[in-house]
Amino acid sequence: MSDQEQLADIPLSTVDSPSVVLELIHQLKIKDVMSTTILTGTKNHTMRHIQALMRENRVKGIPILEDEKLVGLISIEDIIVAHDKGYIDSPIEERMTKNIISLQDDMPVSMAISSLNKYRFGRFPVLDKDHKLVGIITATDVIRALLVEMNREVLRLEKIHKNTNTNDTSVYSEMEYTTAHYNFELAGRASTEIKKALKQRNYDPKLIRRVAIACYELEINQVVHSDGGTMHCSIMPDKVIITAADTGPGIADVNQALKEGYSTANEYVRSLGFGAGMGLANTKRVSDEFTIQSTVGKGTTVRSVVFTDSVKDEK
Repeated sequence: MSDQEQLADIPLSTVDSPSVVLELIHQLKIKDVMSTTILTGTKNHTMRHIQALMRENRVKGIPILEDEKLVGLISIEDIIVAHDKGYIDSPIEERMTKNIISLQDDMPVSMAISSLNKYRFGRFPVLDKDHKLVGIITATDVIRALLVEMNREVLRLEKIHKNTNTNDTSVYSEMEYTTAHYNFELAGRASTEIKKALKQRNYDPKLIRRVAIACYELEINQVVHSDGGTMHCSIMPDKVIITAADTGPGIADVNQALKEGYSTANEYVRSLGFGAGMGLANTKRVSDEFTIQSTVGKGTTVRSVVFTDSVKDEK
């Protein structure tokens, strides 16, 4: 089955597919997508020898190593030119591309997509933090990985949302979304979807607004201050629980962080209109129950509860 046929089989009506793709390309790392079976050559090989390797293994590019260090790259285009100009039996060292653009394995897939579009190369060598060649990434690798992850995400969201299309407030359901550091394109997605689910159940507009405020503030906090995390919502007949759990620096002084106007956001975040220091304070204000647990160097978990029969109003 082709990539296009696989994509056609995904029930995209169940999910906001552009948002899902954006989320995946920021969350997936190149090491999650790249091919780790690497065919390599050496500087002493001839162009003809590399051509034979390409033909036998059906690849269109081979990295060249010296003492396990990446020193060059030969593509199928190089082989074609070598035939045309009559130097197919020349040593690789004389003809290989030496100015190599490589990617790092811990970069997000978005960086690979940007590089593929910008340079129009068919493949990029991937190095680890020690500059050792650990993989090769192509557009096909990216598409295949996104198809697999989109299928998984659709199945997960179908399970989460199976009970959300009802106006029966007695139905229990759960929803969960992920966030990523500085991914402002998706910031607010969780609060929007949770708000929709509550409206479908005909909850009181004031309650919906309080839940939406708590969810949005916690979601933005994760995007700005953490390495990313999850936004989990439990919708029950008597209450709505928002649990925001992230990984990252944690909070050294929780009491200080709860003060209105206190913020550790940098100038970049402030220039985008975030980081006013009201996130946790606002969340606590609209919650009937509010707890926060944080460990420096590990992360933070915030739990906000709004009771469905509460008359408390946000101001």
